Amino acid sequence: MSLSLRDQLLQAGLVNEKQAREAERQQQQQAQGRQRLPKPQRTQPTAQELAARQAQQAKAARDQQLSRQQQEKAERKARQAQIRQLIEQHRLPKVDSGEFYNFVDGNKIRRIGADASMRQRLSRGEIAVVRYHAGYEWVPAATAARIRERDAHAVVAEGAAAESTPSDDAYQGFAVPDDLMW
Repeated sequence: MSLSLRDQLLQAGLVNEKQAREAERQQQQQAQGRQRLPKPQRTQPTAQELAARQAQQAKAARDQQLSRQQQEKAERKARQAQIRQLIEQHRLPKVDSGEFYNFVDGNKIRRIGADASMRQRLSRGEIAVVRYHAGYEWVPAATAARIRERDAHAVVAEGAAAESTPSDDAYQGFAVPDDLMW
């Protein structure tokens, strides 16, 4: 009976069991390395891969658009809630004097209850008219400015402030006679 080279070396005492196992493992690795051939590299993806990639990109684009639309809708709702809260907290009491202030909203003439003092405050720019649910409310000008930041269409009528009136600088040097009759 012939013994393998490994067994013969072990019997002669030239190698120990650990060294024999290590040599056997290295031989197996070399044999496996020879068996492995490099995979052929493809230069062109297949039609199925292209279609799958395009479908995945289209789905991702749709998902992004839907996400963006949902986010915009949530932001609009939040702005509307902020406007509602501002109006509810700062609205002026309604006037039931039987007098009304008429204003244009879009292409229609609307009206809101107002007395002479409300009209004067509006003309000075101290108050403004804003949309609220299906009607209109009076709010201070500072509140109207905050509402306009959130939605410019919510502020319907607002008076001009006294300092915003244009001055005629070209005629500043000319005096207007007191007895001038128009």
